[in-house]
Amino acid sequence: MSTLLGSLRRLVLAPSLEAVSFAGRGFPGAPSAATARLEAIPQAVVCGFEWGIDARDQWEVERRLALVDPEQRGFAYEGATMAFTVRDVMPGGGAHRTRDLLLGPGQPHIFLAYIGIGFAMARLPRPLWKKVLPDLSGTPYHPTMSWLAVDGYGFDLAYFHTRTWVEGQRQPDPYPWLGDAGYFTRAADQGVGRALWFIHGGRVADVSAAVRAFASHRQPDLWSGVGLAATFAGGCDGDGLDALREEAGEHRAHLAQGSVFAVKARHYAGFLPAHSEAAGAVLTGLSVADTVALADSTADEQYEVWRDRIRAHFATEKAGR
Repeated sequence: MSTLLGSLRRLVLAPSLEAVSFAGRGFPGAPSAATARLEAIPQAVVCGFEWGIDARDQWEVERRLALVDPEQRGFAYEGATMAFTVRDVMPGGGAHRTRDLLLGPGQPHIFLAYIGIGFAMARLPRPLWKKVLPDLSGTPYHPTMSWLAVDGYGFDLAYFHTRTWVEGQRQPDPYPWLGDAGYFTRAADQGVGRALWFIHGGRVADVSAAVRAFASHRQPDLWSGVGLAATFAGGCDGDGLDALREEAGEHRAHLAQGSVFAVKARHYAGFLPAHSEAAGAVLTGLSVADTVALADSTADEQYEVWRDRIRAHFATEKAGR
């Protein structure tokens, strides 16, 4: 059951499904099967957000999420996490909805849930950011992968304010996430790279041109985001994936690193769609089992150390050919 306050929050904060569609956002390119697949993802996020922002009972939200198709369920959890984060940190919130969700049925979707926290950050004043990360001590990937919240923040800026953050190439002011303000803009750029995949509907030539339009020092992290999105979300056939790998050029290891994280996240959630397996195979040259093993064997408490170890694997592999 909804509440009056929840309904008001939903009206203020939740975009319509049309507003997150590619036509609604004014993204370039004609509608296609690929764009239909991709724009269903933000729509699933919106549904999860609406359930989370409007509900009186957390069980009801969890039950609704359980009814979502497995391929889209993580995205719906992303939206619900965003909603719970907003509710928890606002004055009078006083609950631990986000923590309870992510210690419970949301745990398999923790990678996307962190991104949902980042979506909330894009709508909250910075003084409230110190309250957005729940205490998940003792659970896998916490707080290491909470950098995905910053990734989600960057994605949101690029997706909803494309002229400023993509065309204008603006970068957000640093913020000491996990005490490291210097890395903040790099993590946000990984989210911008993911957004470029959606903005250009998975069209490889357009995505590549968009990445190359950015300053050279930003391109490696953008390619990492592209690799994650292309693998996790799909939207590209085998020939396109081959072309994407070639387009990445000197940044191919960054593209592969993003793909590794995507396969790991899908595998951890317990559902790996065929398009994710196929994209991972092309962009990394590895089987699912070997990709997961690589992610696990290189894991580190420092997010960038983990990413760098994965990239080093592909750089070493290339040197040995």
